[in-house]
Amino acid sequence: MSATPTRPHTTAPVLLRRDGVALLLDPQPEGLPAVLHWGADPGELCDADLRAWRDAVGRQSPPRTLDAAWQVNLLPQEQDGWAGRPGAQLIRDGVPLSPRWSEVLIESEGPEAAVVHAVADELRLRIELGIRPGGLLTLRHRLALTPGAEAPVEIGWLEPTLPVPARAQQLTSFTGRWTREKAPVTGTLPAGSVVRQTRRGRPGHDHPWLAALSVEPPRCRTGEVWAVHLGWPGDASHRTDNGPEFPTLLGAGELLRPGELVLRPGQAYTTPTGYFAWSDRGLDGLSARFHRHLRSRPQHPRRPRPLVLNTWEAVYFDHDPATVMRLADRAAEIGVERFVLDDGWFPARRDDTRGLGDWTVDRAVWPEGLRPLADHVRDLGMEFGLWVEPEMINLDSDLARAHPDWLLHDPAAVPEPDGLSWRRQWVLDVARPEAYRYLFDSLSALVGELGIAFLKWDHNRDLVDARHDGRPGVHAQTEAVLRLIGELKAAHPGLEIESCSSGGARSDLGILEVTDRVWASDSNDAVERQDIQRWTGLLLPPELVGSHVGPPTAHSSGRTVDLSYRLATALIGSAGFEWDITACPPEEVDTLRRFGALYRELRDTLHHGELVHGDLHDPAWRLTGTVLPDRGVYVLATVASLADSRPEPIRLPGLDPDRRYRLRVRDEVGTPRWTPGTPPWIAAGEITLPGRMLTEVGVQVPCLWPVQALVLDAVAVDGPAAL
Repeated sequence: MSATPTRPHTTAPVLLRRDGVALLLDPQPEGLPAVLHWGADPGELCDADLRAWRDAVGRQSPPRTLDAAWQVNLLPQEQDGWAGRPGAQLIRDGVPLSPRWSEVLIESEGPEAAVVHAVADELRLRIELGIRPGGLLTLRHRLALTPGAEAPVEIGWLEPTLPVPARAQQLTSFTGRWTREKAPVTGTLPAGSVVRQTRRGRPGHDHPWLAALSVEPPRCRTGEVWAVHLGWPGDASHRTDNGPEFPTLLGAGELLRPGELVLRPGQAYTTPTGYFAWSDRGLDGLSARFHRHLRSRPQHPRRPRPLVLNTWEAVYFDHDPATVMRLADRAAEIGVERFVLDDGWFPARRDDTRGLGDWTVDRAVWPEGLRPLADHVRDLGMEFGLWVEPEMINLDSDLARAHPDWLLHDPAAVPEPDGLSWRRQWVLDVARPEAYRYLFDSLSALVGELGIAFLKWDHNRDLVDARHDGRPGVHAQTEAVLRLIGELKAAHPGLEIESCSSGGARSDLGILEVTDRVWASDSNDAVERQDIQRWTGLLLPPELVGSHVGPPTAHSSGRTVDLSYRLATALIGSAGFEWDITACPPEEVDTLRRFGALYRELRDTLHHGELVHGDLHDPAWRLTGTVLPDRGVYVLATVASLADSRPEPIRLPGLDPDRRYRLRVRDEVGTPRWTPGTPPWIAAGEITLPGRMLTEVGVQVPCLWPVQALVLDAVAVDGPAAL
């Protein structure tokens, strides 16, 4: 492949490859390069091989006609003969543009990346493609209008897309609601061009999250899957095109409302990154690609993920300093490493109707400010963290009274009781320079004065009819928030920020460009959490996903669950507590202390291993593990009663088949309950077996009662096993 820009009609097909994944681009005599392949890496190929590959899969030879469908290019348009949803909609003076791209150059950036440049009159297009560590393919477009352009151009949409083999006819996407995020939905791929959109100003609890096409209904460990995720914490469109005369297409892009994004001469728009993943090892193979990419980023958290206590479900808005101090004492006693004070610390904040926007400490509740608490927490050996919700505002606040024009709303829609408030809160226009500077200065002062190590950054409502300078405002708001978080972290090196949005309504790879953790859900019901965390983990490795132990009876569902189950569920994640642990009896305090020690012992495996899941026959089982070459940690849980009194043998995926492992149940979380009949290896306390037997045959486990869990620890005891 040439190291300098070259005219496509003089070059061979361009092959990008890395970590088992390949993308083959075919330069065209006219227009943008076609995509001939995205999927398995064929290995090293010479130019003659690439040309032969192109001839083997191409539809027709020049001169090309519309009698036979063309190969789809990187930005398909109607003028290309593409009959699906166009890759872009561009409008000038109310009329759609039909750019005909010329002067197309492909610039190599090594074997795993390339940039395509193209020109159409006053438009300049740049397409960036790269295969990242782990084989995750990234694609984004940049469209610029030349400084001398005669008129502005409105962008209706500009969407990264890639073709998928026609055999992939099963579509998996996601939906959900508050406290039930990331619920998968699988069905036959619809015919035609189908778009699924989110219009909440944030991805939302019903966010598609990821769109995946597979040959069969997807399984954890087997089968081919092609998927796309949009790294953007605002409105989005996910699209599929499935027709008889053109390749199946998969893509995603930012949803823009009419008039929201207009390029003036000299301006440019860069799309959010589309993350495309292919796997021939089922959903776990898909996860491995996302996780390896995320872990390779320079900003990925490197130090051990601290055990957390968040005060919300312990005290709610009742901020009595003495009570919170006692809670900190107990947290340190059980091994907590980060103590986070949640909502209720700022003026008038005795409920959720007042105070948002006034980011100073309420001296009526905290007469000496928060410094004594922060110092006490640090003296106990813990980091101090604080909850904030900077993008939101209550009308009953000093900020709203001083600056009613700072709201991201049509002024006619704001007055209560007729206005469409949400939880009695509104949205601050962060793209407004004065509001942006106010937030930065207020938050930076808090972080600096209190020595804050961690901010829980919440976002508790949709942006309904967002207006910035008289135009739709979601795009400007989203960009401003990303810039604000980035600037705040740059000003305070070491500061970590968690993205919370009524739980998991903003947990995409875009917000994770500037944050260090996401809160998976406001539900601490461990039964609900089993699936919420499983599907959040499809994209995000455990160390990025907050997973807390709540009280015996869940705040969000009213379900009462044993402590051992709650602890086991929280283990595979960035673990913590959200519970008044000062009320625990001594035996529970001892269990919590043992759990803290277990988490610290296992977190190297939990947060660096490959995340794996079991394809089990009984739908009541959930098996989640993380595996390194020398160790695997698994949580086996039930979410309902088992179908059989003698359960199926449980196979432990991911272990090295050529090593031997000592397998035992870790009882630090407590002892689960099961029906009579204890397998001999559990009665003996442990068993040593070859990895091949553990992964392919499995071990017998007891018939657990509904909502019980085992923590299984497999440690390698030697090198390759003599089988």
